[in-house]
Amino acid sequence: MEEKKDREYFKKLAHQLMFDLSDEEADSLVREFGTLEGQMALLDAVNTDGVEEMIYPFEAETAFVRKDEVSNVITQDEAMANVDKKIEGHFVLPKVVK
Repeated sequence: MEEKKDREYFKKLAHQLMFDLSDEEADSLVREFGTLEGQMALLDAVNTDGVEEMIYPFEAETAFVRKDEVSNVITQDEAMANVDKKIEGHFVLPKVVK
């Protein structure tokens, strides 16, 4: 049997998660959850018989995916040219303190 998702359900769930909800917040969650349930019911009603499962919503390689190409390569010396402090080819930065 499915539990009814009412104000008390959401207040109890919030309490279990160690925070409290006002009545207005709980009522808002009830409405939002009802909307989501309605949307899920619409999706469940769609006939998917004979539709093959897909991992991605497109089959062919898309135009916006570019090939990886090496370009604008700089040497380590060029990369380290403006570094204030370096040790054995590595950047040295001050410690971050909170």
